[in-house]
Amino acid sequence: MKVFILLALALSAVSAEFLKQVHPKDLPKLTKIEGRITNGYPAYEGKAPYTVGLSFDGWWCGGSIIAHDWVLTAAHCTHQANSVTIYYGATWRTNAQFTHHVGSHEFRQNHNWPHENGNDIALIHTPHVDFWHMVNKVELPSFNDRYEMYDNWWAVTCGWGRTYAGSPLPDWLECVDLQIISNGKCAETYGHLPDGILCVATPDGKSTCSGDSGGPLVLHDNPKLVGVTSFVGSEGCTSGEPAGFTRVSHQLEWIREHSGVAYY
Repeated sequence: MKVFILLALALSAVSAEFLKQVHPKDLPKLTKIEGRITNGYPAYEGKAPYTVGLSFDGWWCGGSIIAHDWVLTAAHCTHQANSVTIYYGATWRTNAQFTHHVGSHEFRQNHNWPHENGNDIALIHTPHVDFWHMVNKVELPSFNDRYEMYDNWWAVTCGWGRTYAGSPLPDWLECVDLQIISNGKCAETYGHLPDGILCVATPDGKSTCSGDSGGPLVLHDNPKLVGVTSFVGSEGCTSGEPAGFTRVSHQLEWIREHSGVAYY
């Protein structure tokens, strides 16, 4: 699999002391434990019915159901893929309630990625799926919330990221609770960040990891999809550096334009 390193920022804005941003699926294969959704907890059946597994051409990502026929994920997941198998309602990774296989002609990748940081997002148009307690959508922020930064809010992310880099993918869905931090705080690690990026703190090695790319970040108190898993620090997912997500509230017009999904 080719390695796609997210363009950190314009060279004039980033000094050598800042970490690079690396997509979780592209972390180097190390022998030490890096964690999956690292230091999280096993999800009970039906905890995150909006979470789907995405098996691309040699790599695994996560995604979020946002409508009966649309899944939201990261652009670096769909990039150069020919097709994807979507696993719906799976707690045990490949033991899905059902699957759909979709060709790349159904991908809608943000054309500003990777040229502009903060646009690592893509849509997958799918066959119609019915909703029930194991398979359901997650709501997006409303257009009234598009300027909300969610600093200090708590959120949850779930996925089937690797137990350690280079390991087989874990079988059971894992989740971890993370607190959103300001872009100013996150910039202390990565340099200047646009508003289209949302960051979370990763204390005690709690983070996203390889295999979690494209997965959801959903608020605790008001369950809305606010982030799409995009990057971790180049030192690895258990380094304690902030993890980065594409900020969904900054993509609402793009999502509406390409899928018709919107909340007012």
